Amino acid sequence: MVTADSAPPLAGPSDATFFTRARIERILGLVVGIGCAVLGVQAFVNALTSEQEAPVWRIILMLVTFSPLALMIVAGIAGILFRVFAAAFACIFPLVLIAWPFATAGRTELSDSEPWIWYLLNVATVATALVFPLVLQYVWAGMIPLLYGVVRVIQIGGGVETIVNTARQVVFAVILAVVMILIGYLLRRLAADLDHARESAVASYAAAASADAAEQERVSVAALMHDSVLAALIASERATSPRERDLAVAMAREALTRLANADRDAEEGPDDPVDAAFLVDGLRAAATEHAVDLPVRTAVAPGTKPLPGRVARALVLAGAQAVVNSVEHAGAAGLRADVAVDDRRVMVRITDDGAGFDAGTVAEDRLGISGSIVARVAAVGGHARIRSSERGTIVELRWERTR
Repeated sequence: MVTADSAPPLAGPSDATFFTRARIERILGLVVGIGCAVLGVQAFVNALTSEQEAPVWRIILMLVTFSPLALMIVAGIAGILFRVFAAAFACIFPLVLIAWPFATAGRTELSDSEPWIWYLLNVATVATALVFPLVLQYVWAGMIPLLYGVVRVIQIGGGVETIVNTARQVVFAVILAVVMILIGYLLRRLAADLDHARESAVASYAAAASADAAEQERVSVAALMHDSVLAALIASERATSPRERDLAVAMAREALTRLANADRDAEEGPDDPVDAAFLVDGLRAAATEHAVDLPVRTAVAPGTKPLPGRVARALVLAGAQAVVNSVEHAGAAGLRADVAVDDRRVMVRITDDGAGFDAGTVAEDRLGISGSIVARVAAVGGHARIRSSERGTIVELRWERTR
């Protein structure tokens, strides 16, 4: 029998816990890879025809720059080792900028247009957004454009117009880098919040499921004790004739059997589908055990789907307890049953013409109604309604199919 204390503990965070964050990282890597590919191709084409740097320097700088860039692009699209190659490019590109004045020394007359390194400024800054901590991302967002501005002024001279144009490029690059960093941060923050909410919902559901399992087990055990054990004890106490003694012995044997099989029967038996005849046969069998002939009127819609086994068994056991209550407290006067089944709901009604009782006077520790009828039906998603007056008692059990 599974109890709340013996249930396995929840496992620690798994990869599924960070599902949204992982998807966001994958999407960012793919988008950055494609965007860097576009800018990289543009920079590569310009580098092939560039005359701003010496030929030997151009070959060296192109190899040092475009090799890690190509690996970063492929890794971003493929989703493999992207962080490694992005970090490599982000660290190498500042060195390329530092080397730029040496590569372009003495070639000022060929430096009118933007150099090919200009197209890669934001490639380097966006690479840090997927690799570095937030503080370093902002450091790179300011350092890379400023470093470009310095080496560009060194390359073409420090005239006012040159400084203004270069400053405009630097400011534009910084703003664009900050915007991209903020977008990445917000997407990651949103993904983390969604994962946290999802994890909390799963934990809450697990706790609720554990509590529900414990409650269903409590109801099952309480009903078992009342239906079998207490009923057998009461029958043996009241037995005065040989037939009643034989009946008490049979009830005691059934109680011992159910107690022995409590672990396997904790959920009111198997859940194999059954038809409406199961309800009728179960109610009649319960009445026969108490030497009562129970008339059962049935109304089963044609083509009705079978019922879940546990639902049908819970309705039968709850109805059987209503029969037992009628036999013990009303002498089974006018005892009869109605069973109605269609594709939407199931209804079982047990009626007698006894003196009735006041439900408000029933002690809380008496489980014949609260445990064996109401709670048992509620455990399978149904509900029970009990009406009693001096003209008799009606116990109505209902269960509706989920749509």
